[in-house]
Amino acid sequence: MKVHEYQAKELFEQFGIPIPEGKLANSCEEVMAAIEELGLPVVIKAQIQAGGRGKAGGVKLAKTKEEAQEIAKNMLGKPLVTHQTGGQGKIVRKVLVEKAADIKKEYYVGMVIDRAQRKPVIMVSPAGGMEIEELAQEKPELIFKEPIDPFLGLLPFQARKLSFKAEMPVREAAKILTSLYKLFIAKDCSLAEINPLILTSEGNLLAIDAKLNFDDSALYRHPDVKEMLDPLELDPLEYEAMKYHLNYVRLDGNVGIMVNGAGLAMATMDVIKLAGAEPANFLDVGGGANVEMITQGFKILLSDPNVKLIFINIFGGILRCDVLAQGVIEAAKQVEINIPVLVRLEGTNVEKGRQMLNESGLNFIVAKDISEAAKKIVETLGTKE
Repeated sequence: MKVHEYQAKELFEQFGIPIPEGKLANSCEEVMAAIEELGLPVVIKAQIQAGGRGKAGGVKLAKTKEEAQEIAKNMLGKPLVTHQTGGQGKIVRKVLVEKAADIKKEYYVGMVIDRAQRKPVIMVSPAGGMEIEELAQEKPELIFKEPIDPFLGLLPFQARKLSFKAEMPVREAAKILTSLYKLFIAKDCSLAEINPLILTSEGNLLAIDAKLNFDDSALYRHPDVKEMLDPLELDPLEYEAMKYHLNYVRLDGNVGIMVNGAGLAMATMDVIKLAGAEPANFLDVGGGANVEMITQGFKILLSDPNVKLIFINIFGGILRCDVLAQGVIEAAKQVEINIPVLVRLEGTNVEKGRQMLNESGLNFIVAKDISEAAKKIVETLGTKE
């Protein structure tokens, strides 16, 4: 789960990480009211959940009220296109108005889970402001890392060593690194990033940007974080899938797929591509799916107007084939089906599942194996293998 910059900064403030004074604004009027309180100059920052806002014109300095009003007018309610949003961009519905800081030096600070080491890793660099991917390619020698033993936490000497290597004020920087680690662990983050962390002309460190991602599986422990979810930042169908604990990602193709298992999903997408069609989504109902989850997943697939064929490919291990068949039948009775539905089942209770589909009175296309399913995709959509 991702949150907006202003929400991440609220958590930064709770954990003692210094941030600039700022106000959230949803309209031009609120922007002007924020300026009255903060004074000029200010930085106006588009609040969308995507990187590269600055390069795309989503972060702008306003030295006068007239400039601020013009920036807010051109930013609010308009799409912002960055390298992470795709061509359509994301609509800017709110902006963060912050008091401008006099920047003397910029640094990068980030923390992720290193799955190879099975530990959190904290990274710092004196080359702040750059995307970490670009920095890793262009100046890898300027990235300094420290793996953190989860039983010991970030030790004081590690924080001081990183601060020294990145040429940051050691005492103040070590406190910020320690606070960031405490936040990372306390809130079950998967990513915590300050880019840039700046040194002001007065000699203070400020986190003028903030990015936090959270482990979806741990959100039940953090209702305060879960409340920060912004449905408007998500695809409507992806948001609907989240309500039922379904793993769904919308794609650009014409074949909607439902599978149980990420590996099977990838293989199914390959089969669809080889059959000359394009997958319209990634939908994994998981091994513990029940009739309700399958029903809702089926409804989500049917809600995508680009889908011309639904391909359900299930290996019945934990999820039995008869349970899947029952879910599909229930869903088909609740919604109007105006496109072909191809079902391939294999595994536990497969014969019972196929029998249920064939005797349902509904017009399902049942394939015995993946090879037959590919041929039926070609026949149904008129594609070429």
